[in-house]
Amino acid sequence: MGLLAFLKTQFVLHLLVGFVFVVSGLVINFVQLCTLALWPVSKQLYRRLNCRLAYSLWSQLVMLLEWWSCTECTLFTDQATVERFGKEHAVIILNHNFEIDFLCGWTMCERFGVLGSSKVLAKKELLYVPLIGWTWYFLEIVFCKRKWEEDRDTVVEGLRRLSDYPEYMWFLLYCEGTRFTETKHRVSMEVAAAKGLPVLKYHLLPRTKGFTTAVKCLRGTVAAVYDVTLNFRGNKNPSLLGILYGKKYEADMCV
Repeated sequence: MGLLAFLKTQFVLHLLVGFVFVVSGLVINFVQLCTLALWPVSKQLYRRLNCRLAYSLWSQLVMLLEWWSCTECTLFTDQATVERFGKEHAVIILNHNFEIDFLCGWTMCERFGVLGSSKVLAKKELLYVPLIGWTWYFLEIVFCKRKWEEDRDTVVEGLRRLSDYPEYMWFLLYCEGTRFTETKHRVSMEVAAAKGLPVLKYHLLPRTKGFTTAVKCLRGTVAAVYDVTLNFRGNKNPSLLGILYGKKYEADMCV
């Protein structure tokens, strides 16, 4: 084990990384709070500033993946698609099998200049998580309770509010609704069989309301839907703790 690899396993350095992330995150959240004064004056200036403030926080996590752990994310797609990345609003559909799949998604956002403006459809509980949830609030992230009767108006209103967003954005959807596990897969496929739907080997039965609502509300704004499948070589099941310890993974993303 080299010196750098040894240092990456030390708790003191992990503590330092966490300290920097928390302190800088709280500072960024405070500045974001101050930017609310700009909303009545210039909504678009508020949005542009918050995209850059969010980038300052998210880029630290991308750094952990790409530089600290040296994880490689390889993109597979056609050249015509690559040439459009970062130059249009898009909805991203991604499988939800791994603990760090969002980090791999953010890595691609960083490569194509949309990290600060990236969006998700998130469960409402995350709104109250310090740093992550608070930053998302200022980015106008759409939060939901995952109960459609209660979410319908909130989600529609939140999505339509993004129709004039000044920065190109990628709107991420986990259509499966939750992370893949063997137990959830078994139950999901029982439902699929009962409804006469195709049995999926590597995915849960998709929940369609979020996707169809997003496409309907963002029609005329979003120019493309990217269907993305993420997998890790060697049947690895990567974790955030593994990243923190400097463990290298090899990710493939097929678009």
